[in-house]
Amino acid sequence: MILSVTNIHKAFQEVPILKNVSFHIEDHDKAAIVGINGAGKTTLLKIIMGELPADEGLVTFSKDKTVGYLSQHEAVLGENTIYQELLSVKQEILTMEQQMHTMELQMKSAQGERLEKLMENYALLTHRYEQENGYAYKSELTGVLKGLGFTPDEFGKSVSTLSGGQKTRVALGKLLLLKPDLIILDEPTNHLDLGSITWLETYLLNYRGAVIIVSHDRFFLDRIANKVIEIDNTKASVFSGNYTAYAAAKEIQRTAALNAYLKQQQEIKHQEAVIEKLKSFNREKSIKRAESREKMLDKIEVIEKPVEVRTDMHLTLTPRRESGSDVLQAEGLSKAFGPLTLFTNLSFSLKKGEHVAIIGDNGTGKTTILKIINELIPADTGTIRLGTNVQIGYYDQEHHVLHPEKTLFEEISDDYPSLTNTEIRNTLAAFLFTGDDVFQPIKTLSGGERGRVSLAKLMLSEANFLILDEPTNHLDIQSKEILEDALNAYTGTVLYVSHDRYFINRTAHRILDLNRCVLTNYLGNYDYYLEKKEEQLSKIDAAPADSHFGNSDTTQDLKNAASGNSDAKQDWKAKKEEQAAKRKRENELKKCEEQIETLESRNTEIDALMASPEVCTDVAKLQELNLEKEGNEEELAALYEKWETLL
Repeated sequence: MILSVTNIHKAFQEVPILKNVSFHIEDHDKAAIVGINGAGKTTLLKIIMGELPADEGLVTFSKDKTVGYLSQHEAVLGENTIYQELLSVKQEILTMEQQMHTMELQMKSAQGERLEKLMENYALLTHRYEQENGYAYKSELTGVLKGLGFTPDEFGKSVSTLSGGQKTRVALGKLLLLKPDLIILDEPTNHLDLGSITWLETYLLNYRGAVIIVSHDRFFLDRIANKVIEIDNTKASVFSGNYTAYAAAKEIQRTAALNAYLKQQQEIKHQEAVIEKLKSFNREKSIKRAESREKMLDKIEVIEKPVEVRTDMHLTLTPRRESGSDVLQAEGLSKAFGPLTLFTNLSFSLKKGEHVAIIGDNGTGKTTILKIINELIPADTGTIRLGTNVQIGYYDQEHHVLHPEKTLFEEISDDYPSLTNTEIRNTLAAFLFTGDDVFQPIKTLSGGERGRVSLAKLMLSEANFLILDEPTNHLDIQSKEILEDALNAYTGTVLYVSHDRYFINRTAHRILDLNRCVLTNYLGNYDYYLEKKEEQLSKIDAAPADSHFGNSDTTQDLKNAASGNSDAKQDWKAKKEEQAAKRKRENELKKCEEQIETLESRNTEIDALMASPEVCTDVAKLQELNLEKEGNEEELAALYEKWETLL
């Protein structure tokens, strides 16, 4: 064990944030800490690192273990170059190099016993140098920089000239090169593009030490985590497996808790009705029976009603009217900013009802495409044509569609003057803004709060074509799931840019990958894209250089190969069949779980009956109930075996 967290309590201004939080981290664990925004995840990390005192409880690290921590907004400072900043981590190796060089010079003139002593020390030093990966540290350092998205021509940049996100990436690189026994990362993927996130996943998967991660990136957590620590309503629960396993287990747990609560409430109401009926007879025996039942009812340990999940925010996206079949046609789009050409001669179209994701590395022009469609910036060349009755609803990741000086109430009322005060307040309440919250200026809101206001306006727009730029940024996992459900139920057309692979997997019917100045079409979700990506990139690489800008017949062949040929259609058909099989398996799993729940509930009833005064002295009844329970246990064993195969 590398870390033990025991009975941590923390409150701010008498409001409890953490209560009795306990868990432990083994030497090679990859643990994710999850919970809604404000649940106390970052507070817990700060307590673990000693940056914040706990009100009660104990944090214990194993002896001789090293810990590295990257906070959410940590950044490097100073005038070092990016390369020098990472090289500072290897100071011990640099010192050994200098010592080895000095010894080499001394050995040239040394003789006899002094030479032997120098050679002995030199051998020990070179062995240690080799153990510390001294001969490969430069390539290791370069690999980390490239993996985190820095190009070789950026290595010489001063860190003082970098953006906040770039400085955080440099800080992450330094931490990874330190190789502590335990790495603690708070939202490490916030400033990384897809390529860098994939690299970090692979790095952490192969990391020999332990890792604790706070992240809202569910795809990232699925690949990395073997343990999930959930902070919910001040308490911590530990689940084995990755995020998907946690979500499934949590749903089963929540359903079981809700069923237990409802069943007990039903029993309580039944007993109260029986008591009332017995009292109404107004006879001595019936009144005594009623009193006896009342005493038994008083002794019941009442189950608290489970907190309902996903009931705090309400998002329903409904088009006011249907658009025509052809929603968007983009032809020959080109855009450059000064000497930087983002793309040339891009063409694509959208049909009614499609949900299409645009993906690609940072700086390739994805957001620029959305802004061109929304007429926020002009294309250098090309045309955009919208279909019949198309009404756009736009979600901007920087929330420029919001007015900083307006209050939340004014933001809604000015754009939707037909709404009554009550309707405006109800809308804002559906996105967690209540009471005097509605009179806050937009400029005082956090990124997540601005995101919720933008979602509220999107819902009110009743648009039939939604254009979304990084809609899940700053949203916690629960809010992301609400948005996913709303988009999946939406009958209009959706075009969005996102780095959230889990979100793309759940909501995209089609993916447009902007890579190497070519927009490649994939007829499926993110998993399908991963399957076909290398095949398509090899075709792009094999094409003539000028075709990378969409100027030759080869590019058209690539588009046809990616979107129109029979192989792609067959793949899509196979994908749909696979999804149908998955749905069938999920339905069987649900049915199996319901049968298990029914039998388990019946066994609980049997146990209660066998312990009751009316039955415990009735041998024949006891035998009958015992036989029924044995039969249930046999059936349960078979159901549990079936459940494991379906899971």
